[in-house]
Amino acid sequence: MEQRYLPEGRLLDTAANRRLLAGAEGLAAAMERGTIVEGTALRCTPAHDLVVALGPFTGVIPRLEAAAGVAEGTVREVAILSRVGRPVCGVITGLDVDPAGGVRPILSRRLAQERALGYFLAHLSPGDVIPAAVTHLKPFGAFVDLGCGVVSLIGIDRLSVSRIPHAALRFVPGQDIFAAVLSVDRAARRFALTHRELLGTWAENAARFAPGDTVPGFVRGVQDYGLFIELAPNLSGLAEPREGLAEGDRVAVHIKSVLPERMKIKLSVVDPLPPLPRPEPVRYFVTGGHLDRWQYAPEGCLRRGAVTEFGGGGLTGAVFSPPRP
Repeated sequence: MEQRYLPEGRLLDTAANRRLLAGAEGLAAAMERGTIVEGTALRCTPAHDLVVALGPFTGVIPRLEAAAGVAEGTVREVAILSRVGRPVCGVITGLDVDPAGGVRPILSRRLAQERALGYFLAHLSPGDVIPAAVTHLKPFGAFVDLGCGVVSLIGIDRLSVSRIPHAALRFVPGQDIFAAVLSVDRAARRFALTHRELLGTWAENAARFAPGDTVPGFVRGVQDYGLFIELAPNLSGLAEPREGLAEGDRVAVHIKSVLPERMKIKLSVVDPLPPLPRPEPVRYFVTGGHLDRWQYAPEGCLRRGAVTEFGGGGLTGAVFSPPRP
């Protein structure tokens, strides 16, 4: 799908956006064409209007135009307050005169979001792989911006095959990622997203490792019979029990064996490692196009792994709306 509507912040420093905001003539042209422009929210007034820096101009996004759903009461005021200090997009709907006699653009972020939402709902289908930007992270998942501040949720169980207690172990706010459309409900104007299918199958991930390697990993489970160690977001192995280790610890492990027919990797813990300051960069096996089906387990494996049939099943995703921190 053509990336017509970008996540907020991606237009801000483009030559086209800077050119439109450089003078009153460019502002008038953007208003006439309905071009989406982007600036930075400087503050939120007591009336919850957003004051926005647009090049040399200072514009205003009235409260009811600050986000789709504000007028209907389906979006909380915090969705406006949380934009302060961040990029915001909008369509210029008017050019007023400010107290100093200059031009003051009036914008609607709501119109930009409604255009983006309409486009996504008209063009997205289950299995489509799309770009997104992380907005904020919760224990239950990651909120991502698909374009113009149109935000949806990727549930924690859909981030990777390896289970984690918080989405902050995978992403940081502002990070560019990819996601796949799991299902779409056009009548309800909502859809579901998933991420783990883009991180490779068991065999694709296991091909990066060989018996005899010593590599870093993360403890993701502690049981009496051993430690589950994440080697990659979609690949874990089992190490013998070792005292003093807890979930989340980073360790060096020696790979003893790789068993594709049983989808198992046997490990031995070498030493604890210092924690990382931020999550490791995501390694994608798929970054575009369309998926019909995804099967995690290798063919002929004795164990059953996760399978995703795109387009099947019910909707379990989030409403296409600004986030509710």
